[in-house]
Order: sequence, then structure tokens, then C-alpha cells
Amino acid sequence: MQQIDSIYINGEFVTPHGTELFELFNPSTEAVIGTVRLADEVDAQNAIAAAKAAFPAWSKTSKEERIAVLKRMHKAVAAREEELLDAIVTEYGAPKVRGRWMAQYPADVIAQAIEALEDFEFVEQAGSAQVIMTPVGVAGLITPWNSDAGFICNKLATAMAAGCTAVIKPSEMSAIQTQVITEALHEAGIPAGVFNIITGRGDVVGDVINHHPDIAKISFTGSTAVGKHIVASGAQSLKRVTLELGGKSPTLILDDADLTQAMPLVLGAGFMNSGQACVAGTRILVPRSRQAEFEAAIIDAVNRVQSGDPQDAKTDIGPMVSQKQWQRVQDYIRLGEEEGAKRLVGGVGRPGDLEKGWFVKPTVFVGHNQMRIAREEIFGPVLVIIPYDDEAQALDIANDTAYGLSAMVLSGDRERGVRIAQQIDSGRVMVNTLAHEPKAPFGGFKQSGLGREMGKWGMQAYLEAKTLMVG
Repeated sequence: MQQIDSIYINGEFVTPHGTELFELFNPSTEAVIGTVRLADEVDAQNAIAAAKAAFPAWSKTSKEERIAVLKRMHKAVAAREEELLDAIVTEYGAPKVRGRWMAQYPADVIAQAIEALEDFEFVEQAGSAQVIMTPVGVAGLITPWNSDAGFICNKLATAMAAGCTAVIKPSEMSAIQTQVITEALHEAGIPAGVFNIITGRGDVVGDVINHHPDIAKISFTGSTAVGKHIVASGAQSLKRVTLELGGKSPTLILDDADLTQAMPLVLGAGFMNSGQACVAGTRILVPRSRQAEFEAAIIDAVNRVQSGDPQDAKTDIGPMVSQKQWQRVQDYIRLGEEEGAKRLVGGVGRPGDLEKGWFVKPTVFVGHNQMRIAREEIFGPVLVIIPYDDEAQALDIANDTAYGLSAMVLSGDRERGVRIAQQIDSGRVMVNTLAHEPKAPFGGFKQSGLGREMGKWGMQAYLEAKTLMVG
């Protein structure tokens, strides 16, 4: 049992003013593995005050000074990879292959922030005016449970590179991962108050961040419903916001696609992070002329997907993060059957002979785009095949969604795939690949978010343009 009874404010581990204890679980066994003492409103106010006090000095540091601090951060976080991997597999349930990527990613994004800072121009000429990019102020960074450490390091490194100080509210369900990262960041010797980490509930700590006048900007990754609340609650002080929200991403298979090559990409996109990914490609658009062929291929492929113990190197899909999330996915599987969708594989209950753990059978339906299982984000390994008659209809279906975070086009003709991809309303569209480019902006259209993260676009989100005219 791990007991986490401290938060991090003004360069120190301190006992929270809050007294609520939150239980931490191993989702593979449903066993309680620890407790975390949660921060409250007083802790949030103290963290914001510390970040505010640290801002004047940090915002005036040179690019070289910030790079030196970020390099120490990178070294300290990279040194904790194995400890972080163990926390990710145990507390979150990520299969080891995915978990290894998740354990390496926090250091990787710090390195990417360093590269973006090295290339960034804070002053440029615009006619007779000088435009100076100035840090916006104290940033409130709110991170989710499905990649806790990576989101903390990405948002924090970018905010610090821009000259902002930060108050971070990570998910209470990821407290062990948060503790590993907090200890690493402390060891990096970052000036006191530049970053503060307060694990607490969204409706308590998050609400203070949303409303506090000393928070100039919020960067949030999570559900669309919470994103809308953040916009509304931050409106009184006109907070700048970056929101990376939900998705219902289409994977559009063209009639010239090679299914042997396409299927690993289809399942890789759909079952990414055990389906607990905002970018997951959960709507599979298939030409009606090849529907029967595709259905047979995906049944065969999914039947070979292994769902179970994340410690097993052969496991592809781990458990859902919590009993609540497991029940949510079960309810959507039942809903799909009630809506009249044809279930090809999977279904309710746990896979195989598993009696414990929040495991879900990887499930594939055939339906249409107006079904709730095709319109609402399920956040689990549940896919919906939607047949189409021609390219125009395929694009109509792909774009007929409230979301627009990610999409993928699979085609035997690269130029054709690119032409189709350019017509999809999404912040990111991939053609015949699942590759990620960290220098490119990441964010969503429509209700998938506001603003962009990564690269120079991520830096700009923490800066205000000041025009200087001299007579």
C-alpha cells in the first residue's frame, strides 16, 4: 500500500490542508493499492499565490536560462523511466508495450519543448513596429488520467519555455504516476514557485483554478463537457484557454485499400491505449462494395487481439482505468445492441475466463452514423463499422460529427488518399500511417477543442503579442 500525503507548493513537499483520502486501485485486480490525500480550496489558493510570486523573476529569464532548467528537467525525468513504467502498468493498467512508450514520452516532450524554444523568436519586426511575445502569466494546467505524466510534462515544459509559471491539477486517479514525476521535477532544481502540483478533485481544486483572477491561462485535456464548463467559468476574467477534448475519429477505408496492410492500422487506431484515447479511430468507414470482405477480415483480426494482464508482453488491451469507466463501456455495448447495431465480435462482460479486473471484450459493431455508439465518445475498445456507397457519402459521414480531433485515410493511391484527407474537418489527418509529428500543431476542430499544443504553436498559446512603436 502506497500512501501519498503531500502536494508540491513553492518548491516544497507540503501536507495538504485538505483531509479527504482517495483510494487508488490496480485495475487489473480491483485491489486497493494506496491512498492519496487530496488538496482543497486553500491548497489551490496557496499554489496560485506561489506561482504568482515566482512569475516576475521567471518571466524575465533569458532563453538560455530556461533551456538550462529544461535540460535538468529532461535528465531527471528520463532517469525515472523504469519507476514510472511500473506505476503506469500497476495504477493505470497499460499493456507493457504501450506503457513503455508512456514512460518515455514525458522526457521526450521536454526535449521537444527545448527544441521549440531554441528555434522560437520572441521579438520580430512588423513594418515600423516591433512585436514582442510576452508570457501571459500564471497558467493552470489540468491533466487527465489516460496519460498523466506525459500531459504534465508537455504542458509544464511548454509553459515554462514561454516564461510562464504554473499550477498543475493532475487526475486524482493517477497519483502514483504524479508522485514519480513530482519527485523528478523537484530534483531538477527548478526555482521555487515556478511549478506547483496539487492533486485534487476537479470540482474543488479545478474550480478554484477556473475562477481565480490570478490564473491568466488554462490548458486542459479531458472531456468536452468539462471543457465547456472551463470556458464558461473562466469567462468572467477572460482567461486564455487551450482545450484538447473528446473525439469520435473516422478511419476512412477507400475501395482501393489493401486490407492486409490496412487492418493493423485500423486496429492500432481503434484500440490505441486500450481504447482510452481521445484520438482513437472508433468509426470505421468501409465501402459497401467491400463490406462483407472487411467484416470477415476484422472478425479474424480482433479474435487474435489479446485482452488481459498488462504485465503479459503478449497483451494488446489492458483494463479500463476504473470500475466506473468499465461500467460506462459495458453500458454502451448494451446500447449498441438495443439500437439494432449488428455485433460482429465481442460483447458485454469480461474476456475469456477472467473473473476480476476491469477488462472489456474488444467489440465491433456494424451500424450507421446516427446511432449513439457512432456519435458519442465511449472511451473503450468499441468500434463501429459504417458502410458507404461513394467518396462523397464517405466524406459526409466522416464530417457528420460534433468532433474533429483526428482522422485516418487508408488508400492504395497516396495522392487520392491525400485529396480525401484534405476534405476531412479534423485537426490532424493521417494517410496510411499512425505516425506522430511533435513539431506539428495538435488540437481539434469543432467540439474537440480550442487552440493547439506542440511545437511553436504550443509556445504561442502561452504568449501575448505586444506591439512596440518608437517615434
